Amino acid sequence: MNDECLICGSPLEYLEADQPMECAVCHRKENSKTRCVRGHYVCGACHTAGMDAIVGLCLGETSKDPVLILEKMMALPFCHMHGPEHHVMVGAALLTAYRNAGGEIDLEKALSEMMNRGKNVPGGACGFWGACGAGISSGMFVSIISGSTPLTVEPFALSHKMTAKSLGAIGEIGGPRCCKRDSYLSILEAVDFVKEYFGVEMEKQEVVCTHSAKNNQCIGNRCPFAKSDH
Repeated sequence: MNDECLICGSPLEYLEADQPMECAVCHRKENSKTRCVRGHYVCGACHTAGMDAIVGLCLGETSKDPVLILEKMMALPFCHMHGPEHHVMVGAALLTAYRNAGGEIDLEKALSEMMNRGKNVPGGACGFWGACGAGISSGMFVSIISGSTPLTVEPFALSHKMTAKSLGAIGEIGGPRCCKRDSYLSILEAVDFVKEYFGVEMEKQEVVCTHSAKNNQCIGNRCPFAKSDH
């Protein structure tokens, strides 16, 4: 098994309270609850280094299927089994498929906004906030396409409803966390939501996970995307 500590591969541990940490890559100092059992800490910026590559991928993409687009992002070198990169990737995949399915947005501008917003959701939000970043990313997507702000009426409501639907699906499965599973769940909920509320029909495929061998906490057949022989 792999993809735990990015420095030594050791398991991660989550502390009860923030402690001063120094990133083992860039030596930035900040507070965090997360480190590996050998004491290594990697900041969010270093963990997601190279994530800007998704913008070029999305701008050149023609698919209407956000899961397919997400899988292409997951295959890029910057993407790990788990991590805050998923908090951007879910929304970016949805924005791209939405545009390709006829949604009227400036995709480049929307992706830039998604990047800025998604980066502000830290790793571990699923456990510490009670709100998985992948689910929040689907709400950000709806917020962007609807023009939601704290002062709008219907867009404000729709973005909250979207996040709630994604988090509800994630909560039904339960933990421990899996960034791939939660990303798939959020995207599938968003495809149905956008068809109902925006009249734009993105494509949706049956999802079969190919990432379980990298996940030390895989829940096996309890996962709705497990292979039949898993």
